Amino acid sequence: MLSEYKTVYEGGEGEVIEKKSRFIATVIPAGTEEEALAFIESMKKKYWNATHNCFAYVIGERGELQRCSDDGEPGGTAGKPMLDVLNGAELRNVAVVVTRYFGGTLLGTGGLVRAYSSAVREGLASSVIITKIHGVKLHLITDYTGLGKIQYILAQKNLKILDTEYTEKVDLNVLVPENILREVQDDLTEGTNGQVKMQLIQDCYYADINGVPTVLDSVVV
Repeated sequence: MLSEYKTVYEGGEGEVIEKKSRFIATVIPAGTEEEALAFIESMKKKYWNATHNCFAYVIGERGELQRCSDDGEPGGTAGKPMLDVLNGAELRNVAVVVTRYFGGTLLGTGGLVRAYSSAVREGLASSVIITKIHGVKLHLITDYTGLGKIQYILAQKNLKILDTEYTEKVDLNVLVPENILREVQDDLTEGTNGQVKMQLIQDCYYADINGVPTVLDSVVV
């Protein structure tokens, strides 16, 4: 299991025009090959009158499954360049279809590669791309005298508090990357002289979305 990887949170569309040919890129997040294939079929139906509907997708945290298609364009001028853009951006669990409406002028192999690559980049530019981090939701219980020290330690490690409840004690929930969990626990214990109680309540993937830490998926271990 990777400690983090980049993916698409919300898909988008982008378009380039090359010598009157339109190249329309549609990007979506796709967690399985079935999702990617269903998306490709839906794009073929939506753009049924297009000259070509070329696609590429990368599935799996490590990009274990990768497929692409030129859909009738000269071999290697569409699908592979599209796939190269996805891999160059280090994206996982993503699918893209580039729809071409022929404008009457042949572009040549170099022109096609540039057009399809540029269309994918435009589609990604209009998408919301995030880094999913493998971590845990850590529940902290402290007295009021220890709160300031906890807040300081979390801020030093750039960890954001999800929520805080003030009663006789202070309850906090914070998302911590799994690869620094032990370090954070040790620092909190030392910083509060062992007065903080800690409980791991969820193993998950999370991401900062518009500056807000958000749990995305629970992890079954």
